[in-house]
Amino acid sequence: MEFNSTILLIEDNLIDQLVTKQLLKKILDINQVAIANNGLEGLQWIIKNKKAKQKLVILLDIQMPIMNGFEFLDIFQTLNMEIQKETQIYVVSSTLDSDEIEQIRKNEYVCDFLNKPIPVEELKKQFLNSFLF
Repeated sequence: MEFNSTILLIEDNLIDQLVTKQLLKKILDINQVAIANNGLEGLQWIIKNKKAKQKLVILLDIQMPIMNGFEFLDIFQTLNMEIQKETQIYVVSSTLDSDEIEQIRKNEYVCDFLNKPIPVEELKKQFLNSFLF
């Protein structure tokens, strides 16, 4: 089976960026991961690089400078419907705030919430079930 989605990691922490890229490479043999350091960079990447009919998987942090994950999600809902339907967003965060977690889980564009550090088996299960076509 072949993974045919593009992955965009929106994460401001350089260590988390490195660890996530290594996990994706190790468990799914994915070498190409686009990185954005905040929500604004993530939106700019989508507008510049998203191609029609291209599946996009976003791993989104919540607490970031410039534009946080919630602000990103607010603007994401205003994007073209084709982009929305071809994109799957997973929030990856270390938040323990129950209000934030509830807000994440209620967002119609978020497929799931994963705690940091990313649980390897859960990530593998999510990707194998959802993204291999």
